[in-house]
Amino acid sequence: MLSVEENEILTRVRAGTPMGRMMRRFWLPICSSHQLPGPDCDPLRTKLLGEPFVVFRDSGGKVGVLDEFCVHRRASLALGRVEDGGIRCLLHGWKFTTDGTILETPNHCAENVKQKIKQPAYPVREAGGMVWTYIGPKEQEPPFPHYAFFDGPGENLVVLRINTAVNYLQLYEGGTDSSHVGILHMNMMNPGWKDQTFTSGDTKASGGVKVGESDGTLSSKTAMYVSADLFASAPDLSIEDTEYGYHYAALRDGPNAEDGSETWSVRITPVMLPIGRMIPAIAFGFYVFEAPMDDTETATYVVFHGKEALDRQAMIDTMGLADERFWNDRDCNFRAGWDDRLGQDRASFGHNWSGYTGIEQEDAVIALSMGPIVDRSKEYLVPADEGVIRLRRRLLDSVKRHEAGEDPIALAVTEYADIDAPADIIIPKGSDWQSLVPNNMGLGRPTKAAAE
Repeated sequence: MLSVEENEILTRVRAGTPMGRMMRRFWLPICSSHQLPGPDCDPLRTKLLGEPFVVFRDSGGKVGVLDEFCVHRRASLALGRVEDGGIRCLLHGWKFTTDGTILETPNHCAENVKQKIKQPAYPVREAGGMVWTYIGPKEQEPPFPHYAFFDGPGENLVVLRINTAVNYLQLYEGGTDSSHVGILHMNMMNPGWKDQTFTSGDTKASGGVKVGESDGTLSSKTAMYVSADLFASAPDLSIEDTEYGYHYAALRDGPNAEDGSETWSVRITPVMLPIGRMIPAIAFGFYVFEAPMDDTETATYVVFHGKEALDRQAMIDTMGLADERFWNDRDCNFRAGWDDRLGQDRASFGHNWSGYTGIEQEDAVIALSMGPIVDRSKEYLVPADEGVIRLRRRLLDSVKRHEAGEDPIALAVTEYADIDAPADIIIPKGSDWQSLVPNNMGLGRPTKAAAE
């Protein structure tokens, strides 16, 4: 378990905190392109690492990220008019470009103010269906990284944003915890659970699918995972640090080979500090970024991309986000409260393991059930938590390096396009899973994290 002090370091992201300083060294997503649908559309009010911003798309389609409050009298620019190449404050009509330059000051005739001051603005890149910004020290701005989902036609990409009122680490840890997949997400991953005896012991899987055997289409809600029987057993985790963080293989018993020898079913999860990860999937590439809006608010960006066109509504359905009681594609806020037990349908328990529908719905409500920030000094960890333990250690190591004047982990990595997250590949038991991912930047042999 963590100490109270370590938990504070990991969870506090505002300016002046160790984690906040470290995260500010990276390019981070601040919104999805979907939230700025066209030139001169409504501006977006949002937060990143505890700071308030307004994001807007000008008349030429260029995106700007500015401090929310007008440099003149501190009115919110989120109420402003986006028109004629800039955003105009309602209070006195001061108008700013995407880089913060003042174009007009209707209540002040002298030109000198336009040369003397600017609205605080930040570097912006729009790529992969997301708007990225850098809010750290100007003199330390790093190169902009490249991900595989930046490439290809727009119809092959879907990005969903989900704002959840919890600390980022609760959601990030959920994504690095392989053992919860076949339990919390039982209805999708192991739909035969109703006819089985629930057990935590080892179970032989009935089959597996190698990468390449899928036809690349989403023919059902389980097509991105396949071989649901594989999730009936608790995985053995093999973990290796990488240049960008770490990756791990979840090893489950696979079907016996033709010669009778034993096999593993392997799922490899790359975890990209400080907020990213890939989810093993077959039908498409699957990324998730947990961007802290504040200490107790997180914007989750779920990214799907593939070789074929993707249906946005199908992705929303798959994630369990079609129910507007919980989420909508307009404000992106996840809504659930204890007044109705976080929206749980307990009457459905006979055929629904969790009382919820869909992966993201289940993940979000579990994170919310923990409270805004978990006290990790009260946990009792087991070997299945090794991936979570490694995440905490790598984040703490990154903060420690940065506080000592060094670059944080992953800052030097600019090319992520070749990193892979294979799903459900069958290999001989005891063989080298790293050979499946030669471009994953491993830093040595895998190690076991101590579950202490």
